[in-house]
Amino acid sequence: MTGLTMDIAAFVSGLSTQDIPARCFDAARIGMRDCVAVMIAGRNEPAPRLVADTVHETRANDGVPEIPLGRWLSPADAALVNGVAGHVLDYDDVGLDGHPSVAMTPAILAEGWALDVGGAEALAAYVAGYEVWALLENLEPGAMHERGFHPTAVSGTLASAAACAYLNRLDDETTGHALAIAASLASGLVANFGTMTKSLHAGRAAQAGVMAARLAKAGFTGSSDALEHRTGFLRAHSASGSPDLARGYLGLGQEWRLEEQGVHIKRYPICYATHRSIDAMIDLAEGHDLRPDEVEEIHVETGRTQRLMLRNIAPKTGLEAKFSMEFAMASALVERKVGLSELTDDFVGRSDVVAAMRKVTCTTTDETMPGLPFAPSDTVSVRLRDGRRVAHVPIVHAKGSWQSPMSEDELEEKFLDCCHAHLSDDHAARLFRSLGDMPNLVSVREVPLTVHP
Repeated sequence: MTGLTMDIAAFVSGLSTQDIPARCFDAARIGMRDCVAVMIAGRNEPAPRLVADTVHETRANDGVPEIPLGRWLSPADAALVNGVAGHVLDYDDVGLDGHPSVAMTPAILAEGWALDVGGAEALAAYVAGYEVWALLENLEPGAMHERGFHPTAVSGTLASAAACAYLNRLDDETTGHALAIAASLASGLVANFGTMTKSLHAGRAAQAGVMAARLAKAGFTGSSDALEHRTGFLRAHSASGSPDLARGYLGLGQEWRLEEQGVHIKRYPICYATHRSIDAMIDLAEGHDLRPDEVEEIHVETGRTQRLMLRNIAPKTGLEAKFSMEFAMASALVERKVGLSELTDDFVGRSDVVAAMRKVTCTTTDETMPGLPFAPSDTVSVRLRDGRRVAHVPIVHAKGSWQSPMSEDELEEKFLDCCHAHLSDDHAARLFRSLGDMPNLVSVREVPLTVHP
């Protein structure tokens, strides 16, 4: 009789591209393409540059592309640096209880390049990792953030390892070892949100996935019950203290969680816990032509876990502001947008922005919605100095979500905007097209990922 770890391993090792619904391939393609865009957008930020300085360049014929410095690195090192670059702006997509694409895409592209795998296999690896992450989330009734763990760094490490095990075509037993190794490498703290270390979480998840699969392939071992043992992964990271380890119906390969839950593409480079409220505040500001000086109070009704993520009430820097509902509302009111140009230290410290942040109050609910540890909806209301109150209808799904998706033209607009300062228009357009054609690529090496400073 096998256990949970080996059941998951059997799913990953036995997965075929023929088994996967087309909608899952669509989600994987959308997520991976968006992730490449934000990796390029983040390439000159201090965090990926500092991490890049810690790893050594290799020869082109032995390595894979690293985005920030345009160098050739080992697959594990490239996954690390590219992962940090992909998450540093907090502009990457959201799904499940974290950021699936940035935990997996850097690993899949690095290992896929090294192994010379086809585009369809790369997308299937993404699907494998996502399904593993989604199952682990389903087995835990509590929110990992409440325990202080960042799911992107924790569950994302298991997802990345599953994806890389799939790419390496590891058998059941060896895939089980890869998952067990990854389970011991998984960690990341919510307390580090708003600092460079949050982006390191994503890079380390991607790097650990490559390492775990490669170590297992070389004969390195881990426990066959590393996930379900009473001292294993699920209990160690459980917020509820009672993960579901009964090994009932898992649904792997029958119920495709990616098809149902998908990925949510960000329209704003700030924590996704703010996005519904930003949509509402911009609508109110534009619809009522609100001026900051006529606003007395901005009230946000949101979720308790969201509020926990948004720990910075009075941010002083652009990094801190990425985790602040107060800043999100202030920027939406003052500028009627929340973009890369607003996530700067100078803008955050502007007197009118600081004054607007002080007008924001929040109340929370413990209720959550399926698929995200967020409130069922967010509501924003504004009290004006003349006594009037204007309120937006509750928003359930942010613009860009799986349920309210961006069009292909909007996705391309974001992609090209992310690349504008770093690539020629022709290179960026070719990159967008090739990533869009991933299912048909003979090799991921056809993707023009080599970026030069």
